[in-house]
Amino acid sequence: MPAAMPVPASASAPMGLCALLAAVADRHPARIAFVDQASKPDWCGRPAIAWTFAAAREIVARLAEGLQQLRLPPRSPVGLCMAGMAEAHLAFLAIEQAGHVPCLLPVTWDEDRLLQAVESAQILAILTQGVLGAERPAETMCRVAMRYFPLRFVAAFGPHVPDGVLSLDQVVLDHRGDAAALGTASAAGLVTFALPGAPPAGPAGPPPEPAGAPVAVRREAEALTAAAAGCLAPMRVEPGDRILSLMPPSDLKGLATGLAAALLAGATLECHPVFEAGTLSAALDQPVPTHLVAPAWMEASFARTTVAGRLRTLAYVHRAPCRLSGRLPGRAGVVDILAFDETALLCGRRDAQDVGLVLAAPERAAMAPERVAPIPERIADRAGLVQLRRDPDGRLSFRGAACTARMLHRGITREENQDGWMPSRFRPSLFAGVATAVAEV
Repeated sequence: MPAAMPVPASASAPMGLCALLAAVADRHPARIAFVDQASKPDWCGRPAIAWTFAAAREIVARLAEGLQQLRLPPRSPVGLCMAGMAEAHLAFLAIEQAGHVPCLLPVTWDEDRLLQAVESAQILAILTQGVLGAERPAETMCRVAMRYFPLRFVAAFGPHVPDGVLSLDQVVLDHRGDAAALGTASAAGLVTFALPGAPPAGPAGPPPEPAGAPVAVRREAEALTAAAAGCLAPMRVEPGDRILSLMPPSDLKGLATGLAAALLAGATLECHPVFEAGTLSAALDQPVPTHLVAPAWMEASFARTTVAGRLRTLAYVHRAPCRLSGRLPGRAGVVDILAFDETALLCGRRDAQDVGLVLAAPERAAMAPERVAPIPERIADRAGLVQLRRDPDGRLSFRGAACTARMLHRGITREENQDGWMPSRFRPSLFAGVATAVAEV
């Protein structure tokens, strides 16, 4: 059987997302935590639900109790392969609360790529869903389990849960759990997957994914919290605001701008995994301060609409390699978030802290520190969350609380940044003192 994830050397217990959920639930139990896309029943056969923080804490405790009954070794890698809906957020938190390591698997990946990822992280169990449009993710995971013997358990939210797959809906009904204990134990961190290599050329629209095999990247819980804090500072999300995300919650950029950011800010999270213009427009009409997180390729389309005028913040997420020169002049409140594989997120408003200026002059990354509570004091300074440098060959390197990540190979971490700096495979293209693109070295 694969070894469980190693215990962190730090003497202090890392604080995970469950502790953030519990903190908000204690103070504002009736505040809305998660809202489903209104069209959710059409693409997964499940009702669209709005969950309060108190209700979310109760369901997480029940799911965590059910996962503990599987008797997996402590800190086992547990896969999570779901679209962005409330059940996915609750499942992530339940894996953490059960003492295991969530491993985020994009639900859009095919069987072969999922198998590569499962083998890379040596995943022992997977939580998924029965239906996603015409796809059947639980059935796909059953086939993956047949090809990877150590994968012992597959569990799914219904409908259409195959025989032999544990029903997570039934787990919620059969278990009670200890909601008061939520977030009191040490969080075990998480695993996401990077795809090396540049994406192949494609038509306008969403960029295609690179063709390389997934590389497992391990980070501690507080590194995720720090990455979320780095996003919250320029987005300026207030408690009780709403983050409306069009990003899948299956990698660092989706998690740090979605679930982690919402729990850290005490905000509501509403995810729209299936883009529908009418559904999105109706959601934006709701009378609540809203921060929209969207893929950068949507900027040109949004510029032709009134979307920006209905938002507190409009955050565009870029994935390196990418062009920055095509960005449109935006009103106040436009934020760029640039993801460098699963290593780092560079965030800035389109003003003095614009990402194009920071990439050209890395010392700007340490300017104008902002504090984001309630993360621990040692990572609360935004100036220390992300540090950036350009090496002599032009390559970008990162270090800081938000960039602490290690490569995994068959469950074993590999230290590749002994001096604290994590090198990337990217360099900025500069023109007139501004970065116009980020290219591979």
